[in-house]
Amino acid sequence: MHIRFSPYHRNHLLALLPDNEIICVKQLIEPVLLERGTVLVGADRPIEHAYFLCSGIGSVVTVSPDGQRSGAGMFGREGFSPTSAGVGGTVSIHEVLIQVEGDGYRIAIDDLTAALPRNPAFANLLARFIQTFASQTSFTALSNANYQIDERLARWLLMCHDRVDGDEITLTHDFISSMLAVRRPSVTNAIHILEGKKLIRAERGRITIRDRRGLEAFAADIYGKAEEEYQRLIGAL
Repeated sequence: MHIRFSPYHRNHLLALLPDNEIICVKQLIEPVLLERGTVLVGADRPIEHAYFLCSGIGSVVTVSPDGQRSGAGMFGREGFSPTSAGVGGTVSIHEVLIQVEGDGYRIAIDDLTAALPRNPAFANLLARFIQTFASQTSFTALSNANYQIDERLARWLLMCHDRVDGDEITLTHDFISSMLAVRRPSVTNAIHILEGKKLIRAERGRITIRDRRGLEAFAADIYGKAEEEYQRLIGAL
């Protein structure tokens, strides 16, 4: 069966490479289909590949030694992961997995490490994305410490919405509870609050964004700053 993959330029970072560098990088990347739940790298495990998504969403998860889990951030077609691979890292401190299925390209870690000194624009783009991702994770920490679950959920749904086509997002309550590090009933209550304000519509395994501007207003100060940093350093999401 023939599988049709997205063109590489659906990934924002690869799309921004100058012609002379994309010729080199294209020789090193291979297309991959990524099903929901696929673990790209485990926590404290060696990095074998760096992934550049063209569709779908990946989650970066902090895992404690006793197995507690919390979503640290997410990425999609705007970036790559694991980010430590972009600065010569060979082990990932986080688990990286696919939360919304999609496709993209991967490059072996040894090939990436060798390619970066020869392709300065590529290296610079990866460094800029690492900075934007650090901004995102800092606002995750802020939201976890100071905001209610319904506000945190609003931010998380906006970030998912930024990375998909259309207004429907395939998500389960169990996965959301894992990413927000809260119990499933708390997620259900938060979803009911957002539904009551007519900001979203929730069905089994699917959430539809009904009022994007209203959701942004509800998320208030914990959504927008990291996205502005991405636009300043790289371009529109």
